Amino acid sequence: MTTTPTDTRALEELSVNTIRTLSMDAVQAANSGHPGAPMALAPLAYVLYTRVMKHNPRDPEWFDRDRFILSAGHASMLLYASLYLSGYGLELEDLKNFRQLGSRTPGHPEREEAPGVEITTGPLGQGVGNSVGFALAERMLAARFNRGGHEIIDHHTFAIASDGDMMEGVQSEAASLAGHLGLGRLTLFYDNNHISLDGPTTLSFSEDVGARYEAYGWHVQNLGEDLELDNIESATRAAMEVEDRPSLVILRTHIGFGSPNKQDTKAAHGSALGEEEVQLTKRAYGWPSMEPFYVPEGVLTHWRQQTLDRGAQAEEEWDERAQTYEAAHPDLWHQLKLIADGRLPDNWDDDLPRLDPSEGAIATRKAGQQALDWVASKIPHVVGGAADLSSSTLTTITDGGDVAPHTFEGRNVYYGVREHGMGAIVNGMVDHGLRALGATFLQFSDYMKNTLRLAALMKLPSLFVYTHDSIGLGEDGPTHQPVEHLAGLRAIPNLYVVRPADANETMLAWRFAMWQQASPVAIVATRQNLPTLSPDDVPIDAVERGAYVLSDPADGAEPDVQLIATGSEVSLCLETQKLLADEGVAARVISVPCAERFFEQDDGYRDEVLLPGVRARVTVEAASPLGWDRFAGDLGSIVGMTTFGASAPAEALFEHFGFTPQRVAEEARASLDRARR
Repeated sequence: MTTTPTDTRALEELSVNTIRTLSMDAVQAANSGHPGAPMALAPLAYVLYTRVMKHNPRDPEWFDRDRFILSAGHASMLLYASLYLSGYGLELEDLKNFRQLGSRTPGHPEREEAPGVEITTGPLGQGVGNSVGFALAERMLAARFNRGGHEIIDHHTFAIASDGDMMEGVQSEAASLAGHLGLGRLTLFYDNNHISLDGPTTLSFSEDVGARYEAYGWHVQNLGEDLELDNIESATRAAMEVEDRPSLVILRTHIGFGSPNKQDTKAAHGSALGEEEVQLTKRAYGWPSMEPFYVPEGVLTHWRQQTLDRGAQAEEEWDERAQTYEAAHPDLWHQLKLIADGRLPDNWDDDLPRLDPSEGAIATRKAGQQALDWVASKIPHVVGGAADLSSSTLTTITDGGDVAPHTFEGRNVYYGVREHGMGAIVNGMVDHGLRALGATFLQFSDYMKNTLRLAALMKLPSLFVYTHDSIGLGEDGPTHQPVEHLAGLRAIPNLYVVRPADANETMLAWRFAMWQQASPVAIVATRQNLPTLSPDDVPIDAVERGAYVLSDPADGAEPDVQLIATGSEVSLCLETQKLLADEGVAARVISVPCAERFFEQDDGYRDEVLLPGVRARVTVEAASPLGWDRFAGDLGSIVGMTTFGASAPAEALFEHFGFTPQRVAEEARASLDRARR
């Protein structure tokens, strides 16, 4: 019969080892996972959750909580075990179902699957970028809302990175920017265990990470192998006291700690230890039971006394400060509540700007600048930014002020040439409550593919603005001219890709993006000027519906052929419509600003727009034809790009590659001939 330990140190040791044994058991039960890192990092997790972090497991969404991000997402059992022991609502049954269908404990942490999981991590390096986004959002919010004597925003961001994280480029991009900005309130722990999936890290990695981070401008501490709990806590608190720069704490851990045969080997990294090795390891810990998922008596009580009581007290103290703050600054409190609740101001879009054709041709990137300024004037927590391309993407909020080293009052972030890092940082900022955007050329969205798909997976309303959207950018040539990118972006589930045809569709695109609560949006814009469509022809729900009839035959005749396009090619189809009309061919022009939204509509609306009985069709987009068969049908023609572009003025390129009214009319006749046979 076991007795409950009363000595605090004994309870702490049992608590740390409980993380280890639960991690081993969960991975063994699943016969899949990564037990070694959780076993090594258990002391750090214990210190963070029970001694350092300001958090309340009873209210995981409390806004002024400290944030914890496990960038080494493969070590997910470290997080799940800590959340269970802390009282976040996970149960032992959830740990037993680790990596199983429908469980709250998937193989890598996923936002909203379990209380206390701040953000989805998995692809290495992403969590480091996310943590920079969280910390940047905290500093920006503190600069905006804290007033003398009222520290309403006052929390820290903690993250754990592995050797693999430190090898990924996205981590370097994000860490470099964090150091440049002097981003305090961010502490990153580097789990330096010398092992990756292929074996010892010496196979490919020998740099001095601490020296690199010092060069970035970080405050660096190296604890070596001294992982006593008090030492970890002291180092963490020292890092928290450094307000003018981010902090890196290096821990020399031993993967698979305590495993007699697999400690410090790759065998402990990415697979279960095996039943025999699990039992040997538990004996090495002096574990009181070989029963899987055994939690010693007293451990839960000990953990939860530290987490639940401290957390409730911390939130209660903040609530008292919040009441005082609300009385002193009611307008600011209202703005902060909107952010905390994930809401937009009431009736913010009542005065949607609409442009008249008399205003002339305008590039949709330039219209996007007008839209951004309008949106930013209505929604105070919109944040602009670009990857060293603000003057080209036109995504700077006018008079919004700039974020700069140690200066966080502004609304415009300069990410430098760091597209991958920008995407991860934007996701972190949005998860924290800001409506942040990141912009670059469409060609460079390739650098951001992981961040895009993670935003979609997490159901984050991140906004990505991509300009220079086709061969229409001209002389920069095929290295900068995207051809396959629209198809690639549209293949990502839950990502809305909006390619507006003119300034009025652009205004609607930005409104649509702001409306989203559970989907990211990519707005794709032109460098070249486009004719402005009459606002009477562009319905207010054009983007929400995804596609609409822009122009029908002038005499009200039934269409013989349907011309379907996005972006700059919509105006081309309007020209083609006139050309065909002169030949006695009646054409309908359909604009498709967002194909994903169109296919979400009911059958009735889709058939109303894309007439099923009119099988003569031509789709036109200066990009890969992949996916356009859904619109073209079995008898239609697809005018697209099947090669890379070339270096020449835009007009010459469109003619060279067949994006002319004459070519589209030719394809329309051919489709019409097929339909009449």
